[in-house]
Amino acid sequence: MRGTKYLTIVIKLGSSSIVHEKTHQPLLSILTLIVETAVRLHKDGHRVVIVSSGAIAVGLRRMDVEKKPRNQPKNLPRIQALAAIGQCRLMTLYDSLFEHLRQPIAQILLTRNDIADRTQYQNAQNTFMELFNLGVIPIVNENDTLAVSEIRFGDNDTLSAITAAMVQADYLFLMTDVDCLYDKNPRTNPDAIPIEVVEDVTSLEADTSSAGSSLGTGGMSTKLVAARLATSAGVTTVITRSSNPGNIASIVDYCQSLKKAQAQQDTPSQPLTPAEEDTLSNSISSLHLEALSKAPFHTRFLPDPQPIRDRSFWLLHGIAAHGTIFIDEGAHRALASKAGLLPAGIVDVEGHFADQEAVRLVVVPNNRQTPPSPPNGDAFTPSSTTETEIRSGVEVGRALVNYSAAEIARIKGLQSTQIQGVLGYADSEYVALRENVSLIKTRPATPVLPLNKSLEDLTSIRNP
Repeated sequence: MRGTKYLTIVIKLGSSSIVHEKTHQPLLSILTLIVETAVRLHKDGHRVVIVSSGAIAVGLRRMDVEKKPRNQPKNLPRIQALAAIGQCRLMTLYDSLFEHLRQPIAQILLTRNDIADRTQYQNAQNTFMELFNLGVIPIVNENDTLAVSEIRFGDNDTLSAITAAMVQADYLFLMTDVDCLYDKNPRTNPDAIPIEVVEDVTSLEADTSSAGSSLGTGGMSTKLVAARLATSAGVTTVITRSSNPGNIASIVDYCQSLKKAQAQQDTPSQPLTPAEEDTLSNSISSLHLEALSKAPFHTRFLPDPQPIRDRSFWLLHGIAAHGTIFIDEGAHRALASKAGLLPAGIVDVEGHFADQEAVRLVVVPNNRQTPPSPPNGDAFTPSSTTETEIRSGVEVGRALVNYSAAEIARIKGLQSTQIQGVLGYADSEYVALRENVSLIKTRPATPVLPLNKSLEDLTSIRNP
């Protein structure tokens, strides 16, 4: 879907964006604007997905419950019941608003367990694609009625990022109660500087003290996690104010104008003379300067230029890890060179997991030497990784393993030819095939740009 005129846009709405925090009354004025924005984008030819929280909050309103129960195990059945009550009313509300504009919608409820299986993940993708083909706007929420902590996404920010990657979105909008990110809390620091462009989330220095509302589970920190996930999959991620949903279309136009201007500047059809270059620069500026000057406040996280796709993203973020395998630096280099994970490169294992389950891969320093196998052929088991080494280890990826934790503990540090003698069988010479390994990409640290820096850069085309 990339490379076409039309875009795929995911809009994430938190509970506080659509329901009053105290009275739990639906914020109809904002909801109406959100619906109008989504339909406008859809009529412009774009594919739109809404990831909406709010089921529990609407359930509280329906049952006249004043406060959401605390997130404790004993309260889980009550919270799930409120979610069941509220979800149908929330969808009824959405359907009623969209019906006024003759726009069909669909409900998709997910838990992490639903996409942990590769086939189910692909089924979900196919469902989204068919809904797009039918001209339907999907509305996604976590299935709070069934979800427990082990299979929850944790918050709808994370769910929206995984959804955006699943549908290969161009944009993910994380709607919140502030205009954009600031380097300091603007409520207490009048000199706080708004941040417009972030090239690398890991290098970001911004205020994330917002902890979310009493109705929701997220805050600014969870939005940064979502931005990291989405940008790694090639999705431009935007934080902007939820009370002005009409800004979404303006920000999309702004971003597309920037891309068009940059493309025209970088790829002229043929070599130009200095005079022609000056004419082109002035033309680019005049075409786009007016649109850029009207861009609403927002923070934009740029996508990774070499994104991880589909299966690799699913391995890293679609399934929960059930344990940890500690590997040496040589094994990490082999994985980076597209080789599989051999038992010889494993120094320790942690957790209880079965074969074909996901594990974390953690690199520990190579500060020990593995002695040769005893001459009588008995297996040698290296000493366990020390606590110091574990603390200094760095997670580098995820893998689906061919052996269980107990089996890996017996064959760690050995040559593949020794597996048969130790276990009595050898399902594979690899603990994990390379196609079942996904490594975390690292991006070089890059500066963030303050608000209007992009506009200044474009303006400078006319005055180099």
